[in-house]
Amino acid sequence: MSGQNPEPTEVAGLEKGGGVAPGDTPPVSTSAGGPNHEPPQRTRTPAVIFLAVVGIIVVLVALGLIGRIAGFFG
Repeated sequence: MSGQNPEPTEVAGLEKGGGVAPGDTPPVSTSAGGPNHEPPQRTRTPAVIFLAVVGIIVVLVALGLIGRIAGFFG
């Protein structure tokens, strides 16, 4: 007898035709349903780098405008 394909007469709780009685727990399914692992997690590194670069550019532009208003350039 194989663990994945037991004889129907030897599986407890199964009725004729393979159904289960009300209140019974159905037999454990086989592993043919698909992968049983978590999908790979996406990393946030590109987004963090992009936001950091944009932040630095915004700060530099703001400092340039403040410097121009204060008369440091020109």
